[in-house]
Amino acid sequence: MMIFDTHAHYDASQFDQDRDEVLTEMNTAGVGWIVNATSDVASWQKTLELIQNYPYLYGTMGIHPDCVKELNEERFSQLRQLAKTEKIVAIGEIGLDYHWNIVAHEEQQRWFIRQIELARELQLPVVVHSREAGADTLSIMKEHAQGLPGVLHCFSSSAEIAKEYVKMGFYIGIGGVVTFKNGRKLKEVVAAVPLTSLVLETDCPYLAPMPYRGKRNISSYLIYVAEEIGRIKDVSTEEVIVRTAKNGCRLFGL
Repeated sequence: MMIFDTHAHYDASQFDQDRDEVLTEMNTAGVGWIVNATSDVASWQKTLELIQNYPYLYGTMGIHPDCVKELNEERFSQLRQLAKTEKIVAIGEIGLDYHWNIVAHEEQQRWFIRQIELARELQLPVVVHSREAGADTLSIMKEHAQGLPGVLHCFSSSAEIAKEYVKMGFYIGIGGVVTFKNGRKLKEVVAAVPLTSLVLETDCPYLAPMPYRGKRNISSYLIYVAEEIGRIKDVSTEEVIVRTAKNGCRLFGL
């Protein structure tokens, strides 16, 4: 019974002081698989180094919507080549983020579609970020991502939208927010979506679950997320861990 953390950022500076210690302890802490998601160009090489050094660590290749100004045709070609690397299991994280409005919506949408097309070309899943952009994300996914495997990472939309994605064959990523008292909407999503369509994720070092809220998140804290999902769905924590790990393996072809 091992936890699958489908979305982490162990390349982040918050781990610079003790990264090896934290990652070395993961297997003994009950974590069997970790997917490290890239977000900007600088994270590409860091992630490649991580997946070479830790056998249970895998990676994605992509650019977060807040960082797509870093992309041009030359870097997109580089992204295509890096995504063919052994142990790179998805294109991500990609998508739309209208919270900070760092990048014009049209430019975010253009590179989101380009990266979806790259995933189709390379026959890889997509790891999708959507923040305050639910309608546009769903529209693009329906038009461009039909038939692709993928996950809606750190899901923050309604249960109704979650069910739309499940109908399309996508997984829903559930993290620490589901343990928060003010996480009612995500609890409703968990109640509405079958366990066969859920995966666990930390988004570490961010979004640590209770009782670590506000502190640095790590993959072993997913036990608290599994416990809350089990409570909501009236199944054991063990069943949640086993089922979501199977889902993660199926999603990423492991």
